[in-house]
Amino acid sequence: MAIGLGLEVASEIRFSFQHRLFFSRGILEASNALLAEHLIPSSGDRRARALVFLDQGLLNKNPALPEKIRRYFLEYSERILLVDLPKVIPGGEAAKSEEVLFRLILAEIERNRLCRHSYVIAIGGGAVLDAVGFAASLTHRGVRQIRLPTTVLAQCDAGIGIKNGINWRNKKNYLGVFQVPQAILNDLSFLETLPDSVWCSGFAEAVKVALIRDREFFDWIERNARNLTTRGMAEVGDLIRRCAELHVRQIATGGDPFELGSSRPLDFGHWLAHKLEQVSEFKLSHGHCVALGMTVDSLYASRIGLLSVEDLERVLGCLSELGFSQKVSRHLGLEGEPLIDHLMTGISEFQEHLGGRLALTLLRGIGIPTEVSEVDAYQMRQVLRKLF
Repeated sequence: MAIGLGLEVASEIRFSFQHRLFFSRGILEASNALLAEHLIPSSGDRRARALVFLDQGLLNKNPALPEKIRRYFLEYSERILLVDLPKVIPGGEAAKSEEVLFRLILAEIERNRLCRHSYVIAIGGGAVLDAVGFAASLTHRGVRQIRLPTTVLAQCDAGIGIKNGINWRNKKNYLGVFQVPQAILNDLSFLETLPDSVWCSGFAEAVKVALIRDREFFDWIERNARNLTTRGMAEVGDLIRRCAELHVRQIATGGDPFELGSSRPLDFGHWLAHKLEQVSEFKLSHGHCVALGMTVDSLYASRIGLLSVEDLERVLGCLSELGFSQKVSRHLGLEGEPLIDHLMTGISEFQEHLGGRLALTLLRGIGIPTEVSEVDAYQMRQVLRKLF
């Protein structure tokens, strides 16, 4: 940090952060001390205070979860305190899109008098982690947060980063902050009760990071597509670990963890994904929209001569094998040219989100990304017309 006094630099100090990601099973079992070990009492306090927020969708499939959480805290009651019953909030994009709900999360944190040495524990999908994390980060400029992601997508991507945010005025992630969680605890056992649609949705982010970072990983996903979609837990565990590793490596060693620059290398396919979520009023899942965004950007890259037909067919074939359909018109409120016009505004909105300069990641080949600062609007419209 440099403090300028005239032309003189008073000081320059570098700060460092610890990003803690753990894999375990049965994290809420009394025999597993991993969570308790990361709830550290502040100086002078006997016990660490914590408030839990729970995804409604997860609770519907696991009705005994609140009692399990209560028993866990009782088991470690000498060092941790559950300040109130777990708070249940809607899962999916509703968690991020309803301002009233966000205010309720803030109100629960305030009502339970959490301080900066207390903990907010979010258990759920990526949207729940985002909204709860944002509320925690705003309270006292940062109540400590611990994430327990419970979907494939959240364990691959959404839950393991340092972003927190909500949608505002129908704009994806318009309000948000960066805050490094105290810990992220991935537990594969949470995935066992996921609905099929949520199960498959998470594979999009794995395909994304493989396409732009690791050709061998993409080859592996192609070979194991059937086992992944039929809930082969060994394969899904391997996919989540590799995907998470690639994302964490980008955050830690990519040179721009807080995205101060214009480049967003891990947002391949996301300019359209965010727009499709908005146009569908979030009826389309984030994973499905990312798959469509990668489809469009790959078709576009092929049309302008960047991506070979062979590699294009592999990309489209892999997404299809993983269960991503291109038939989405019934979810969109617009059609024809008005739809195309509206989708195209996603490029300028993405550019604004980046900081004013367009930096779009495209493919030159599988595992070979490139960044472009201009888009041929005619060719992109042709791609969108073909697909939508």
